[in-house]
Amino acid sequence: MKTSLERQVWVNGEFVPESEAKVSIYDSALMYGDMVFEMTRSFNKKQFKLREHLERLYAGIKILRIPLEMSLEEMQRKIEETIEVNDPLFEKDDEHRMMFEVSRGPLGLYHGVKGIHKGPTVVIADFPLRWTVSSMGHLFDKGINAVIPSQRAIPGWLLDPKIKNRSRLFYMMANIEVASYEGEDNWALLLDPDGYVAEGTGDNFFIVKDGVIITPEGRNILRGVSRAYIFELAKQLSIRCFEKNIEVYDVHTADEAFMTGTPFCLLPVTSLNRVKIREGKIGKITKSLLDRWSANVGVNVVKQIKKWSENPSVPPGSTTPYSFKAKAK
Repeated sequence: MKTSLERQVWVNGEFVPESEAKVSIYDSALMYGDMVFEMTRSFNKKQFKLREHLERLYAGIKILRIPLEMSLEEMQRKIEETIEVNDPLFEKDDEHRMMFEVSRGPLGLYHGVKGIHKGPTVVIADFPLRWTVSSMGHLFDKGINAVIPSQRAIPGWLLDPKIKNRSRLFYMMANIEVASYEGEDNWALLLDPDGYVAEGTGDNFFIVKDGVIITPEGRNILRGVSRAYIFELAKQLSIRCFEKNIEVYDVHTADEAFMTGTPFCLLPVTSLNRVKIREGKIGKITKSLLDRWSANVGVNVVKQIKKWSENPSVPPGSTTPYSFKAKAK
């Protein structure tokens, strides 16, 4: 296959250079945040849980009534083709961070604009995973300081967070607030309107108490693919894992805590609002989950990310979407 000097993005049926990939200013995604999306990662260049991500994407497309004619199987083939096209431009130790997005497309009011694409907008992009995680290596040792902002999670009865969508201003507002908190490595931990712990701004939250793994009920959160994988790992390790309402008090009195997300898999949370959780170190069960995850995928997750931390190769001025602190410096 022909190799380009620039990564290619699949946009509405054709590959275009990454620097030229565009969405109309009249697109419903820009007008309303009316877009569903997924982001995946690979291990040893093989996509992890791609099918699960696609099933969630298509559930959102169905519920939001986006008239997409492209089937899930067709979408998967185009994702795989995008990886094949771009892989020659990746370093040997890079992993593929895929982003695929679907919007309703340009609003009907603007269909008369010359040259405008009509119908749903579909974008499939591929870039190095290290861009997202290269600043996180030290967190496997130090851990995250979770901070509860005044911004609350949007409850499912207002806008269902189980549909992964681009209407994420409340995430950004929480990150901006948390960026002003003292110290470093502060990540937002949102409460729902009832005061229960919900989720982070792009990650799911767990605590461990008396040898049991507990995570918030899947009511007012995005039910993450990595979150679901923790239940699989727990079963493999014969550790009980279940959902229940978690109060802030429960976090303070937990034995361990951690967050999960597709790019970094699992990171320990060692304090809440600068108050240590137990000894303020990564816990035994957290480590066992991370070790089993690494063994299952054939990649030492911690070593891989720490290696990228030494040689990030990220675009100038970039920072992780999980912590706004780096951007505020």
